[in-house]
Amino acid sequence: MTWRPRLIALDIDGTLTPVGSNDMAPAVKAAIARAADHSTHVVLCTGRSLIGTTPIAAQLPVKRTLCSNGAVWWDPIANEVTKRTTFDPGPTIKALQALLTDVVFAVEQTGVGNLSLGSFLPGDLWGVTSEVTFEEMAATPTPRLVMRWLDHTPAELSFAVRELELPGVEWSVDHTEAWLTAVPADISKGAELDELAAQLGVPPEDALAIGDGANDVEMLRWAGLGVAMGQAPEHVKAAADEVAPTVLEDGAAVVLNRYFP
Repeated sequence: MTWRPRLIALDIDGTLTPVGSNDMAPAVKAAIARAADHSTHVVLCTGRSLIGTTPIAAQLPVKRTLCSNGAVWWDPIANEVTKRTTFDPGPTIKALQALLTDVVFAVEQTGVGNLSLGSFLPGDLWGVTSEVTFEEMAATPTPRLVMRWLDHTPAELSFAVRELELPGVEWSVDHTEAWLTAVPADISKGAELDELAAQLGVPPEDALAIGDGANDVEMLRWAGLGVAMGQAPEHVKAAADEVAPTVLEDGAAVVLNRYFP
């Protein structure tokens, strides 16, 4: 019998859309719709906050969404947050400030936007952003903290934090911007998908995951078939079972069309 995934976990930025965009190619939307028509569980699994995820979910037949690298579970049908895991951001901010200068921070206010410490670049953050003091930010438990290192490259940030230890959080560095994301300890796309799949009665070997970033590595390793996008960094490709064409070549659709023609 030919294998077909019973659960499909999809990253957004760099997988379904160009980074930071809400525009999906028609071929990608059509391929996801065909998969959903086969009673396959389609799950958006993204580093985006909830408010950044909603414009994508609105375009797709998805019933389950893991936002903020899995720290926020959202049911698009009921428009309800079903699980939210938080941490206290103060110690993480202090550790990063001690290592780097010219950094700005934001913590997610789920469904609203962000509190920021310093000014981000236009288009960096989803939703309403309010600037606050360190004390105000440190007193706000959050599912997701982001940091941008202004006027630096992703490679410079990766090198600067190569020996960094941030107790109490899971963190990753973006490969397209000098941007670090931190979420609560033991939260990752892979761990949260494992919990969700168990609830749905789907074993990992029946799951397909597609992603392109460092925060997708656990998800790609967890799934029975983990697929990295063609433009992904080499360490992400190494964690995958295969490599698809790039996002600009509708790589996610190419993979899904194999199982849902």
